[in-house]
Amino acid sequence: MNITHDEDNLGGEPRIDGTRIGVRHVAARVINSGQSPAHVADQLDIALADVYESLSYYYAHIDELRDLEAANDAAFNRVQESSLKPKEPVQ
Repeated sequence: MNITHDEDNLGGEPRIDGTRIGVRHVAARVINSGQSPAHVADQLDIALADVYESLSYYYAHIDELRDLEAANDAAFNRVQESSLKPKEPVQ
């Protein structure tokens, strides 16, 4: 299997072995953006088989990956909200 995960890369999220390309990233391009698997493989400079393996992993672990996406979105929103508010009143 070419899908791996460890805490040293992408915060432990599943990724294509030997790369920093996450399964969620590949799935987002194909599923959400409607790009063809061949186009994604070409753009990311990976094998077409890696794209299909990422999609297979995504669908086999869809609840886990959706939870990761929700946690990532929540963290982004917290950072965005705190960075937009000044810590001290401006005079």
